[in-house]
Amino acid sequence: MAGLIYLYEENAGKQSFSIKGELYKYLVKVRRHKEGDELGFRNKEDIKTLHLYKITAIEPRALHVEKISSQVLEIKAKQKLHVAWCIIDSKSVEKVLASLNEIGVAKISFIYCDRSQKNFKPDFKRYERILQASNQQCGRTQMMEFDIYENIADFIHKFPDTKVFDFTDKILEDGAEFKRVLIGCEGGFSEKEKELLKSQEVFRLNTPMILRSETAVLAVASKVIL
Repeated sequence: MAGLIYLYEENAGKQSFSIKGELYKYLVKVRRHKEGDELGFRNKEDIKTLHLYKITAIEPRALHVEKISSQVLEIKAKQKLHVAWCIIDSKSVEKVLASLNEIGVAKISFIYCDRSQKNFKPDFKRYERILQASNQQCGRTQMMEFDIYENIADFIHKFPDTKVFDFTDKILEDGAEFKRVLIGCEGGFSEKEKELLKSQEVFRLNTPMILRSETAVLAVASKVIL
């Protein structure tokens, strides 16, 4: 397990508290923390505030900490990107979700496109657990948002400024800035969907390779945000 930048803790903000169970094992047995070491904690109810604590005592089954300071310290991407992603296998999403979180994607809207398999359903609770672990490792202090749409038409109606990643002559330029991008599932968009999207700005990446849906999301997000 990689080292954590901060830890989520429901007691963060209190003057002192004790840590037991799995977190105790991780901090003492794995990370080898000792008395006098300093640890950063954030409370999910006030994630913007970083609370710094000092370890005051370590017992066989408990670790005790005392607060040193608290300060508002936000870590977030300079640019927000809202990804509209045609639904694919949830396992494929899980493989890249932490990376998308580290890159700084602000929101993912999952859409049942014509070629999405209807039995695939996003597991938002599992996604949130992945994001919490990712936030602690990369330092991010904003939770990525999720929602779901039944079709592309509903999403485009609500967000007409959406750009589209698809086969075209136009290559995405370096330094491109936009708020939303639509990326298809395996097999791309249906003819009906392409007709619907013909008024949207369409682009591709400068590669001759055919990208899997999850690879496309990573590549586009990286190019726009980083």
